Amino acid sequence: MAEKYKHIETAVIHEGYDSKEHLGSLTTPLFQTSTFTFETAEQGERRFAGLEDGYIYSRLGNPTVQVLEDKIAALEGGEAGLAFSSGMAAVSAVLFALTKTDDHILCSQGLYGCTFGLLQLMKSKYRINHDFCDMDTEEQLRKMIRPETACIYVETPINPTMKMIDLQMVMKVAKECNVPVVVDNTFSTPYLQKPLDYGCDVVLHSATKYLCGHGDVVAGLVVGKKEFINQVAVTTQKDIGGVISPFDAWLLLRGLKTLPVRMDRHSANAWEIFRELKQHPQVKNVYYPGDTSSPAHYIMEKQMKHGGGLISFELQGTKQDAQKFLNNLRLIKIAVSLGDAETLIQHPATMTHSAVPEEFRHQMGISDQLIRLSVGLEAWQDIWHDLQQAF
Repeated sequence: MAEKYKHIETAVIHEGYDSKEHLGSLTTPLFQTSTFTFETAEQGERRFAGLEDGYIYSRLGNPTVQVLEDKIAALEGGEAGLAFSSGMAAVSAVLFALTKTDDHILCSQGLYGCTFGLLQLMKSKYRINHDFCDMDTEEQLRKMIRPETACIYVETPINPTMKMIDLQMVMKVAKECNVPVVVDNTFSTPYLQKPLDYGCDVVLHSATKYLCGHGDVVAGLVVGKKEFINQVAVTTQKDIGGVISPFDAWLLLRGLKTLPVRMDRHSANAWEIFRELKQHPQVKNVYYPGDTSSPAHYIMEKQMKHGGGLISFELQGTKQDAQKFLNNLRLIKIAVSLGDAETLIQHPATMTHSAVPEEFRHQMGISDQLIRLSVGLEAWQDIWHDLQQAF
């Protein structure tokens, strides 16, 4: 769907919905139904045959869900969107749609732990292989792309090391090799970064995070070319069945309206916390896309609006010291999600990436002292006070 509104702040509120089509209802109606009736048996036949537009069954499409899919497509600047019951449902549907037995996936050096687990499953059960690449240079990418490479899968910033990948550089090589590129845009959202603008083929989200923003939904979203989205919709989504409920879609539509305001506050708070952490004697390293002293800062300036709301940092000491630090916190909650109004903190090595073997964790840059902080919407001074007393 082409974006009708020039500014994303307006699009998140108005795109994809016309109150005139819904009895003047300001808020998108919730179509909490499993199935839809047909006027005649012949109409049902036509809809199942794809000869007539219309709703059949909520696993195959729902009016509330459709508004969400149209909205995320417009926000990402894509042709069509698809909503799922979780971020991993979105990831698995896309990767299964793009691959077959004996294919190969080239991944950024660092992924969400469950994405790593899915890749291992695909390798062991279906002989779909994968490799990890730093993606620092064109030469690295060209060397690791094989004739059987079905797609390049990128997280940027990478979870949880916050490493940036230059999407423009990746796309240059991918186009030369005719390999589609899939980008997990969960950490940035379309407000901070729009991978499709750089030529990437598919963008996906764990909508549970910033897009929802309130910690009350588990969902995933995918955006891409209409032909590909339709292919996923009638195969790996329809038949595996990882569809979003109408109520969760309705909650996401509510959350999306405040996305720009929230992301500005998350980013502003994170910048202040980053500056304080950078100076603290018990902090060994701080990883944040907004770090102007980082050699990769030029990538952030090129493809992101702000540094975002996530910071990772390494403490001096041991794993036990990192866990003791977490246990000393009072305001900040120990939890593995991110993007909520509340500030959340977690220990990747034993939580989100615990399923990743230690050898691979170290290759990804995940040490036992690494902590990931999702900076919330509270006063940044209160967040810092809690961190300070925990030190």
